[in-house]
Amino acid sequence: MGAPKIVRVGLATCGIAAGADKVFQALAQELTGQQDVWLKQTGCLGMCHNEPLVEVLTPAGESYLYTKVTPEKATDIARRHVLGGEPVRDWLFDDGHYLAKQKRVVLRNSGRIDPESIDDYLEAGGYQAIAKALREMTPEQVIGELEKSGLRGRGGAGFPTYLKWRLTRQSPGRPKYIICNADEGDPGAFMDRSVLESDPHSVLEGMLIAAYAIGAREGYIYVRAEYPLAVKRLKLALAAARERGFLGENILGSGFDFDLKLREGAGAFVCGEETALMMSIEGKRGMPRFRPPFPAESGLWGKPTSINNVETYANVPWIILNGGEAFAQYGTERSKGTKVFALAGTITRGGLIEVPMGITIREIVFEIGGGIRSGREFKAVQIGGPSGGCLPASLADTPVDYESLTQAGAIMGSGGLLVMDDSACMVDVAKFFLDFTVKESCGKCTFCRLGTKQMQAILQRITNGEGREGDLELLEELANSISRASLCGLGQTAPNPVLTTLRFFRDEYEAHLYEKRCPAKKCRALIRYQVNPDRCNGCGLCNSYCPTNAISGEKKRPFSIDQNLCTHCGLCFNVCRHEAISVN
Repeated sequence: MGAPKIVRVGLATCGIAAGADKVFQALAQELTGQQDVWLKQTGCLGMCHNEPLVEVLTPAGESYLYTKVTPEKATDIARRHVLGGEPVRDWLFDDGHYLAKQKRVVLRNSGRIDPESIDDYLEAGGYQAIAKALREMTPEQVIGELEKSGLRGRGGAGFPTYLKWRLTRQSPGRPKYIICNADEGDPGAFMDRSVLESDPHSVLEGMLIAAYAIGAREGYIYVRAEYPLAVKRLKLALAAARERGFLGENILGSGFDFDLKLREGAGAFVCGEETALMMSIEGKRGMPRFRPPFPAESGLWGKPTSINNVETYANVPWIILNGGEAFAQYGTERSKGTKVFALAGTITRGGLIEVPMGITIREIVFEIGGGIRSGREFKAVQIGGPSGGCLPASLADTPVDYESLTQAGAIMGSGGLLVMDDSACMVDVAKFFLDFTVKESCGKCTFCRLGTKQMQAILQRITNGEGREGDLELLEELANSISRASLCGLGQTAPNPVLTTLRFFRDEYEAHLYEKRCPAKKCRALIRYQVNPDRCNGCGLCNSYCPTNAISGEKKRPFSIDQNLCTHCGLCFNVCRHEAISVN
């Protein structure tokens, strides 16, 4: 029998949510008994906007990618293309712009291999990097290769990875530990989840290399329990790695011993902070502690510990195999390599992207993301999640690297990138992120516990149309005090969305405060829904959707809205087919 045809179906969380499991079942039913066709699951290719995805690979190496596949389409693809040899061209992916500016290092295997198969990972070059490190390199040489690469921690702080490893290696004390921080908690962020669901062995291999470099014999992967598929695939990967001798004693006959344990977090955002994470692993309440000493000196159970996130570890095998200088050719002078972003919001092509550092916001939004989905004007991006900042469209040519973003008032963060059009109210956006950090504060330090609640109360007042003279100045004073005096990164960065929106969208705050008006018409207390009698034909659709019976009238005559009963939910505006309802 010759080489088989391969049919891949993306079965990460994004694909399954779009119905890819049913697509897989439809293909399995059609292709049962076909010896020359292999039906395989893969992880996330990154094109979440096009899920479910099906890829057909011919024995000659040709690739055909189908998008937005339904079970009915899957049956047709199986019959007409896989078995009949004729591609269904109307359903094929034809947008090269989405991939043209990307460079896949972390995502090199995502959407290409079966994440539950160690053989697939091995066939793609997996575990060759740890073999090279153990057989050809000393721990210092491994760290030196990371130094050449310029890799900085991708969890948000951007600390040089080689330096963290070297400090941990040089710290006295045994045992030493390494930890993978997979406690991804930013709203709208799904980078780490997708990597763990799509290529878990790359993370394990990166941790193995780190353990060898610092002299650790034990490590932990701390992943949030809300990622059930990632947890499942991690457990399968750990079991397979042990069975094949990549974890345990005398790995690859080198005399190096190392094993990993999985810890599931309860979803506390503060446990993304490394000292709180370590307390959680130790069985204590996840709360930050003072630093110094830093984890490299005194971390888990008081022993030297190195902590990196999922994306950082996933880079490491590629760097060891290809060399630090190969990685350093991407990016900028001080921000080397690539960065994975979760592209979300009012963007045409949302999903997971990996781009060289130094690419501009404009290139990401318009050339990769396809611009604004609604056809409205691009207004802003929120980069870095609740710890990041809002940058306006006027700064769209800002390079995406650590230094440029910091200078603009934002941070790289772990990689969430939320795109907003001109219907977004920036005061409401700042309030949303601050509400999140207020709820997620552990309460240990006064500035974070009480200061953020005071800021939240002021923002609530402003969006309710009850703002007072001096509120904006008080917001800035509180924000600066909280940033300076909070114990951990959560409190220190919590004011960022407020500070950046005050800096770049102060006119919106002033409109709320002095004119009692929301320019974006989002803040319920500052808007009124009214019926235009010249446009209303009395169909009554708005009345049937109104949850408070605020709309009344007679059929075929203009209806009206009782402002005392209206809750400003906007349902009437959304369902009206005649544009008879206005927002003022």
